[in-house]
Amino acid sequence: MNNPAVILLGWVALMSVAGFVLMGVDKYRARRDMWRIPEKTLFTCALLGGTPGVILGMNRFRHKTKHWYFRYGLPALLTLQLALLGWAGVRMSG
Repeated sequence: MNNPAVILLGWVALMSVAGFVLMGVDKYRARRDMWRIPEKTLFTCALLGGTPGVILGMNRFRHKTKHWYFRYGLPALLTLQLALLGWAGVRMSG
């Protein structure tokens, strides 16, 4: 269980679930004109590894899809995170 890849995968899964739930809750609150989750919180969750979940939530709940910084920023962030992960993997293996 001390394998760094397993720990990282678990972290990404946990943050992705959190991001997905945050997008769903924010959409629910938006429809009912309730207090909203700040966009800064959604992006922070994505930055901390939850980008896959935030993107899935954005598409599943059709939430924040008209905001360019979500529509283009989140896939760009995911690409950057995957590139960083690939770079780290190469550095660790060789």
